[in-house]
Amino acid sequence: MPQIPENPFILVDGSSYLYRAFYAPPHLTNSAGEPTGAVYGVVNMLRSLLNQFSPSHIAVVFDAKGKTFRDEMFAEYKAQRPSMPDDLRSQVEPLHDIIRALGLPIIIHEGVEADDVIGTLARQASAQGINTLISTGDKDMAQLVDEHVLLINTMTNTVLDRDGVVEKFGVGPDLIIDYLALMGDKVDNIPGVPGVGEKTAIAMLQGIGSMDEIYERLDELPALGFRGSKSMPEKMRANEAEARMSYTLATIKTDVELAERYEDLSAKPADKDKLIELYGKMEFKRWLAEVLDGPVVSNSATPAEVEELVAAATLDSSKYETILTQAQLDTWLTKLQQAPLFAFDTETTSVNYMLAELVGFSFAVAPGDAAYLPVAHDYPDAPEQLTLDQVLSQLKPILEDASKAKVLQNLKYDASVLARYDVTLRGADFDTMLESYVFNSVSNRHDMDSLALKYLGHKAISFEDVAGKGAKQLTFNQVPLETAAVYAAEDADVTLQLHQTLWPKLEQQPSLAKLFHEVELPLANVLSTIERTGVLIDSDLLNKQSHELGEKIIALEAKAHAIAEQQFNLGSPKQLQEILFEKMKLPVVKKTPKGAPSTAEEVLQELAYDYPLPAVILEYRSLSKLKSTYADKLPKMVNSATGRVHTSYHQAITATGRLSSSDPNLQNIPIRNEEGRRIREAFIAKPGFKVVAIDYSQIELRIMAHLSQDAGLLTAFADGKDIHKATAAEVFSVSLDDVTTEQRRSAKAINFGLIYGMSAFGLAKQLNIGRAEAQTYMDLYFERYPGVLRYMETTRANAMEDGFVETLLGRRLHLPDIKARNAMRKKAAERAAINAPMQGTAADIIKLAMIHVADWIEQQSDNSIQMIMQVHDELVFEIAEDKLEQYVPALQQLMEQAMTLDVPLIAEAGIGNNWNQAH
Repeated sequence: MPQIPENPFILVDGSSYLYRAFYAPPHLTNSAGEPTGAVYGVVNMLRSLLNQFSPSHIAVVFDAKGKTFRDEMFAEYKAQRPSMPDDLRSQVEPLHDIIRALGLPIIIHEGVEADDVIGTLARQASAQGINTLISTGDKDMAQLVDEHVLLINTMTNTVLDRDGVVEKFGVGPDLIIDYLALMGDKVDNIPGVPGVGEKTAIAMLQGIGSMDEIYERLDELPALGFRGSKSMPEKMRANEAEARMSYTLATIKTDVELAERYEDLSAKPADKDKLIELYGKMEFKRWLAEVLDGPVVSNSATPAEVEELVAAATLDSSKYETILTQAQLDTWLTKLQQAPLFAFDTETTSVNYMLAELVGFSFAVAPGDAAYLPVAHDYPDAPEQLTLDQVLSQLKPILEDASKAKVLQNLKYDASVLARYDVTLRGADFDTMLESYVFNSVSNRHDMDSLALKYLGHKAISFEDVAGKGAKQLTFNQVPLETAAVYAAEDADVTLQLHQTLWPKLEQQPSLAKLFHEVELPLANVLSTIERTGVLIDSDLLNKQSHELGEKIIALEAKAHAIAEQQFNLGSPKQLQEILFEKMKLPVVKKTPKGAPSTAEEVLQELAYDYPLPAVILEYRSLSKLKSTYADKLPKMVNSATGRVHTSYHQAITATGRLSSSDPNLQNIPIRNEEGRRIREAFIAKPGFKVVAIDYSQIELRIMAHLSQDAGLLTAFADGKDIHKATAAEVFSVSLDDVTTEQRRSAKAINFGLIYGMSAFGLAKQLNIGRAEAQTYMDLYFERYPGVLRYMETTRANAMEDGFVETLLGRRLHLPDIKARNAMRKKAAERAAINAPMQGTAADIIKLAMIHVADWIEQQSDNSIQMIMQVHDELVFEIAEDKLEQYVPALQQLMEQAMTLDVPLIAEAGIGNNWNQAH
């Protein structure tokens, strides 16, 4: 088979594949009875192309509706073809939607066929020396093959170059039109010459040459000796008009006026949210699983496997019950007491745990055996319900019974809501969100609806389905009970069935089951307490800072206008593009997916080394974000009941296991600039208390020392040396005492750069030195610390073999791109392979520390200490002044003993009236 060049420009004959996929088995439908087979077949082919070639440029071309120039030339052209079947027509729009969601350009051009669009693009690309691969099952396309153009039939996996065309058809690409014109084409109703079949056409073309040459030398045809050769001159003369017209009909236009060019047809990142929606509707469960959780099975599947994978799996809601009487509640209380495990969920008025009011409860004790217990539906004509007080007094003993095993989806939320009603949730032994996260953290979708689609093949009823969207969306207490009950009971049913599906997967990997039970599950309760405790802020100080930031922003705006010598909107990427790249002619560092010069932060940072305006824009953006996100917003977020701000921590977001937070996002408050530190000054302690911040010193470098077992690093940390000075001494071959500030800065960049997979190019940019000099630094580093290089090489190799790396606690970090053909994706995966075990282990350590510290705080049995924040490698406390001397060393010791490494863990404490002073 011909060798396909690297990164070809791929042109897909979408119409050809659409029909072939429609008529090929299996003839799939989803549970709604809608046909999906054609969509499946075409998307399967496209996915195969993308996985095999990772093209940077690609287009999928379809025929437009209506007639083409060929119909005007020959009214009978394709006249015998039946109109598109309804079952196929209904699949066209969803197919186009999926193709666009995959990030692939679609071209549909009126008045011509898909072949003509492909022919034009192929010829344009070939003229530029661009290697092109046409994916089609249409023999007509063979006429386009040349030194830069190949054909691939993805359904048969055959590739044709010039020699392949000759081998398949008996003539080269330059005679394919003549070949088709002579013998005609029944599929397209091209008449050809009566009596000329495939063998006759080949004999004439091989014996004489092109059709023009044949008509010039008709008297030579009898001598060729093929069957019917003696009468062929007369047939050719009698049907010359048809032959000439057939030639024109078979000729693919290569001069269509197209708005699109090669450079416009780049593959874009897939829209995962849209793919989840579309794959879910089509019930393509295998692909849905990949989007949600990375590739899990081969792309090749037999028809039987496909039918099994897309088989509908809906939950049976026929036994769901609505509990409206005490007798019904008594029956369900007995069920809950007798069940070895039950699923539990709350329904509330808000997603904000500090504002949410209870509306009802749902339970499931077995698949399909679920109920909803409403307590506060208050819309007009709502049926009579048991009161919240009645229900809570009877449910509380079960909910607080640690021996009654329960499973929830995102138990932290339910625990926080119940706590505000004086119910302490115990026995919550499982959380399906966390089970999914521990099983594969690379997937960033662990919400119930996504998990139901992925693991149960079930499209759960969404909140919007029952409550509506936008400004008119109802709160759950306003939702009619007949729809609310099914929605709520289904939540519990889905949660139970998800647990029954997910937990066995974790049990098969004991380290993951242990990670779930010993880290993630207990941490959920710790985070619930921290969230409800909240943090005190100084709103007056923030208001003052907002005013000051506003003045600085106005000054920066004026400065930018002066540099640009005109006014413009600094917040408009389009206007900024015009100023930077059209007016000021700054170099284009990077382009957007649509081909416009990028004004992203990393681009401006690079330009800021040499030009003043990008530096001003960066400062303007930074201060604007601080003002809007923190100085302006935080005072509005103070809870009226507690007088404090309550963030939400997210356990199931980052791939490495790190926590994130939102409303407010505490992780993004900068500490390296004065304005960011001033925002931290507004985080204060209540009277008689101090803010105490304790963070791990150089934790990821210490983990690197442990993982790599490099003797030099182990010794430096064991001796308590300044690791950056020690590295500088090694790299620059000077004594510790002679290390300069600049050398230490360079060594610090090397230390942290290497664990994040930084290249010599990246290090050179960071240190503002030449690439060769940066490479020299890195080479010296690896000479002095050979264990680090050995660790990196071993980790890359293991990741390539296993497809994942692990933290010290066994948390798995899957790397779906580690074997990608795309070099950039593969390099990024290799960098992640090196860094993820360190960052993930650091996340595990801080989580263990939080659990141990929370247990210790509970043992103090007083209100003199509270854990109020977790940010990166730092825990923040509010501690009574008279307890500082006693508590701070104890907390440091607990954090340092969270995990045992081959180097000491050091937790450094700071104390102050506010967070900035304490850090």
